[in-house]
Amino acid sequence: MNKQEFDRLLEKYADVVVKVGLNLRSDQSLSIRGIIEDAPFIRKVAESAYKAGARYVDVLWDDENIKRIRLQYADPETLTSLPEWLLHRYEEYYKRGDAELAFHSLNPDLYNGIDSDRIAITRKTLSQKIGEPLRKYSNHSNWCVVSTATPAWAKKVFPDLPVEEAQEKLWEAIFSACRINTPDPVQAWKEHIQKLDKYKDYLNHKKYTSLRYKAPGTDLTIGLPEDHVWGGAQESFTNGITGTVNLPTEEVFTLPHKDRVDGIVTATLPLNNQGVLMEEFSIRFENGRAVNSSAKKGETDLRKLIETDENAGRLGEVALVPNSSPISQSGILFYNTLFDENASSHLALGNAYKTSMQGGADMTDDEFTSRGGNKSLIHVDFMIGSAEMDIDGIKQDGSREPVMRKGEWAFNV
Repeated sequence: MNKQEFDRLLEKYADVVVKVGLNLRSDQSLSIRGIIEDAPFIRKVAESAYKAGARYVDVLWDDENIKRIRLQYADPETLTSLPEWLLHRYEEYYKRGDAELAFHSLNPDLYNGIDSDRIAITRKTLSQKIGEPLRKYSNHSNWCVVSTATPAWAKKVFPDLPVEEAQEKLWEAIFSACRINTPDPVQAWKEHIQKLDKYKDYLNHKKYTSLRYKAPGTDLTIGLPEDHVWGGAQESFTNGITGTVNLPTEEVFTLPHKDRVDGIVTATLPLNNQGVLMEEFSIRFENGRAVNSSAKKGETDLRKLIETDENAGRLGEVALVPNSSPISQSGILFYNTLFDENASSHLALGNAYKTSMQGGADMTDDEFTSRGGNKSLIHVDFMIGSAEMDIDGIKQDGSREPVMRKGEWAFNV
């Protein structure tokens, strides 16, 4: 595409982020987290945000190569260090009810060759010092996660193309997945959200006690807490704003019961977790806990991820995505969970969202876990869906109903 057309699509993308993803209010400030390669699009978002009446747009820049350099050369004892101002910065925005936009565009091979112990230390430190303290604010403010076609990521997705061509092709895929190339992207998103709401409402009405998954390499039963709530597309925050937290999104999701997951599940797509790639892996669960895991690539990293804390080896999310989703049908392996999770039904290791349980947002951690919710430092999605997956919903009387057949919805809404 020519530069003029690209700039037009980039502006439409920025407007979707501000109007659909964040649903930014005119009196809000906006905190943005991104790497320096995201800069051209971040400037477009800032422009759109100020046009929408934003009070202030503040960008916290990062450099993924500096992250790798630190892991290579820093004294291991310093890897648990983070500046105190970083936490205070986040708290300031959350306490004030301002908006946050995060970019997820990292190089999938960023940490190739880096010692897995160093990676595990930094991952746990971020979760403890930034992630965990701020979970209490996660429903206070409108937030959204998006991506840009950075050079390293584009080259991973399209390795046979020169970098510039790979970036253009990845941008085209992002625009398509986020409905930017439609005549009216904002209206297209409204219609898509209404469609996802119908599936969410159907599942909430059913109140299944568990889900049974069957596919090659997968035979898994996931119990659901009595008061589970299916969500999808949009989330409402205590600051009074409703937004779409992931762009793109094709899922409906809820939380599993932390003690009622049994069987084996095999991933159908690679998992890129903070620059570490894990491929062709399986996990076996007993009474909710991962008791065994194996992987063709990244097995040690997978094991360390599961061992992050005492509950990292339990599940915190179950999400359903039809195989016919536009991202799946694109045939592109993105090596980016934000996109790949919307091509495939998936699960998440670790923390469960309190908003996935009736009244959960007002519960203490002890109350939440006593009802079946999981609390952990991590929340890592991995993809398990395919055109060969069948899912049954099990009712209170033990009878079963088809929820998905061959990767597609088995009911009409």
